[in-house]
Amino acid sequence: MQVDSTQLKNELRRTVLARRDALSAEQRSHGAQLIAATPLPVELPHGVIVAGYSPINSELDPFPLMDALAGKGAVLALPVVIARDHALIFRAWEPNERLVRGQYGIFQPSSDAPEVDPDIVLVPLAAFDRVGHRIGYGRGYYDRTLQNLRALKKITVIGVAFAVQEIDVVPAFSHDEQLDCVLTEHELIDLRRL
Repeated sequence: MQVDSTQLKNELRRTVLARRDALSAEQRSHGAQLIAATPLPVELPHGVIVAGYSPINSELDPFPLMDALAGKGAVLALPVVIARDHALIFRAWEPNERLVRGQYGIFQPSSDAPEVDPDIVLVPLAAFDRVGHRIGYGRGYYDRTLQNLRALKKITVIGVAFAVQEIDVVPAFSHDEQLDCVLTEHELIDLRRL
């Protein structure tokens, strides 16, 4: 029953976020550096568009990885919340550009930055499993966004998380978009079906 699955997801979210919150600042920083040094399992032609995110709370900071990818010729982008219950858009961003606070206080590029459709999307999450399911924050932004992007073109979706965020099974609904890979400080988990 969907109500039971929703309740289970909420309980799992709380449990796993508590584990993530328990990591020290040093562990989080070290994890971000380890992830930045991990090669991605996809081609990175010059100009490939990689969308990251601005970390909130105890999320893994993707900026070291994004800096490394920019050094290899990637064009970077960050998500922008347009409105509640709508897909995100992505705006181009360079590491030296100032960010502004958007909805929910999350840093994003200014409104004059060009909108882009990424080829690779680095996705924050609360929990993940080894089938490619994730638990986000319950608002559905990334599910709507990934569905729209996948209708436009082939993209690679990489969940970025700490290893402590892995759980055995994420209860999944039909509208949940799956991850292609998960990148943690310990490993790259490639979930793509060959």
